[in-house]
Amino acid sequence: MSNDLKILVVYFQGFTKLGNPNYIEKFLKSQHDYKITEPNLYFFFFRRSANSTTATPKKKGIRKEDIRRLLSLAKPETCTLIGAILLLFISSAVTMAVPFSLGKILDIIYSNSNLEDARIKMNKLCGTLLFVFLIGAVCNFGRVYLMSAAGYRMTQSLRLQVFSSILKQEQGWFDSRSTGELINRLSSDTQLVGQALSSNISDGLRSSIMVVAGSGMMFYMSPELAFVGLAVVPPVAILAVIYGRFVRQITKSVQDTLAEASQIAEERISNMRTVKMFSRERREIATYSNAIQQVLSLGYRESKARALFYGMTGFSGNLIIISVLYYGGVMVSSNAITVGNLSSFLLYAAYIGVSVGGLSSFYSDLNKSIGAASRLWELLDRNPLIPIEGGIIPLAPPEGHITFKNIEFSYPSRYDIKIFDDLELDITPGRTLAVVGSSGSGKSTLAALLLRLYDPTKGQVYLDGQDVKSLDPSWLRKYIGTVSQEPILFSSSIRDNILYGAEEPESITEEQLLEVAKEANVYEFVKQLPQGFDTLVGERGIMLSGGQKQRVAIARALIKNPKILLLDEATSALDAQSEHFVREALERVMKGRTVLTIAHRLSTIQNADSIVVIQSGQIVEKGTYKDLIQLENGAFKELIKHQTFQDST
Repeated sequence: MSNDLKILVVYFQGFTKLGNPNYIEKFLKSQHDYKITEPNLYFFFFRRSANSTTATPKKKGIRKEDIRRLLSLAKPETCTLIGAILLLFISSAVTMAVPFSLGKILDIIYSNSNLEDARIKMNKLCGTLLFVFLIGAVCNFGRVYLMSAAGYRMTQSLRLQVFSSILKQEQGWFDSRSTGELINRLSSDTQLVGQALSSNISDGLRSSIMVVAGSGMMFYMSPELAFVGLAVVPPVAILAVIYGRFVRQITKSVQDTLAEASQIAEERISNMRTVKMFSRERREIATYSNAIQQVLSLGYRESKARALFYGMTGFSGNLIIISVLYYGGVMVSSNAITVGNLSSFLLYAAYIGVSVGGLSSFYSDLNKSIGAASRLWELLDRNPLIPIEGGIIPLAPPEGHITFKNIEFSYPSRYDIKIFDDLELDITPGRTLAVVGSSGSGKSTLAALLLRLYDPTKGQVYLDGQDVKSLDPSWLRKYIGTVSQEPILFSSSIRDNILYGAEEPESITEEQLLEVAKEANVYEFVKQLPQGFDTLVGERGIMLSGGQKQRVAIARALIKNPKILLLDEATSALDAQSEHFVREALERVMKGRTVLTIAHRLSTIQNADSIVVIQSGQIVEKGTYKDLIQLENGAFKELIKHQTFQDST
């Protein structure tokens, strides 16, 4: 099937699927996720088109499964939350006793002609109320503390789950995601969900109790007046549902836009040296300003909706007060209700008004949290295509015999660009193989497939005759050491960066660390540093030179005593002096190991046991340097003649 026809079908399906062009991107990702290949592509599209009639928009309201799943996150805190809810009932009962008690006090004042008798009754009632209010204050303190503490713990647990799920995904998944987006999910989204499970639910329950209890007391005092006071509640509830749905959609858009802005900030700050070199500070400020301007625009839309909603609910609350005052005054004049009961009734009506507003806020915040949670569910529910563990764990370390058989491969984020097409390669144990080819020919991809960062679309990668797909990925990577052209170091000490390669860092002795450091030529510069191995390297190792970072990376690979070394253009970006130290270290650590090196230096190519040349996704030449350089019109000879292989001597 031609690429043009693929694109045509994808665009047709994207624009007909509920008129949503974003479906195109989802399909391109799904082709990797579901292993869709060309022979069944037509069937895939036909099936999707046939089912499109059932693909109606999802209901925008809060679904039961959303609430159920949200509450499931609170399961570990069940006992704490039950205690907080019990305290909530007690404190709410105390609060709801205030209007009733005030009514009784007023009735005592108005109905008793004997002042001394009235004073005695009021003293008893006020003393009792003071004791009750003290209990209510203690319960309220306990409720807020327990809910807040549980909320922090749930947020921490959720963040850990999300972070764990992110790290377990395969490399191909990360290729199509931005760092800023994932950081925003991990920080902002989890915070919204944590608040929903603690303070929001607590406030929502409190408002619900006050509405129910207040309504009950209003009907107890005067059913006729209660109908008047509560007539406005149904319209406000309907308005709250509409407003909540709108807020939910806005929240999703805000979170997505914030993720994009976070990505811009993260990229620019982490590459500040490049920004400075090109004097692009003002341009980057403008870029970030445009990104957060979108957040501001969405905020304006929410503000308008919020202002309209709260304006209408406030007016409705005042309307209740006026109605109750009017009808209540008529009833008092006709002796159908006492002044105390009317006063209590008005306070209950005010409480209900405030509580209905609280429920509206609760519903709005709940929609926000579900909008944020839906993003988290996507992360938590996704099973990685390549697990981090699971599979065969051989009893003995590998010998290092590597075979690539009939390999076809395209990157998940660029499925239409074929990197390898029926590639075959065999690497003898204990030997060094140099891979050369033009930029983008797939040299580094060989290392990624061996590490099983990706799975080939077709074919197998074997280690000692065993398909790497059947091996435990952790066991596989344990015996493979990698040194790349631009090694990434963590913002910690030199010691921590070297020990990062060890399976059990705490078991590495100082003597072992020194031995590895000397073998990798790290000790030469570390001994000159005031803090030695405890020297901080800065973000991405910015405090070290390129050669120093490279030697730390070699030590990091060497600390786990790998059987296989992958050297991805490990010296191509270094100056001659740095390259000398790194090459000296590499020559020591390569002995007795299977080495796959992606080479730019002429010296590296000459010293390899054999060389392969990759062109158009296939190996076109293989042999020693002496054999390949003698081939007339050979691909290797042309690369040497026209490309940037360097002689470091």
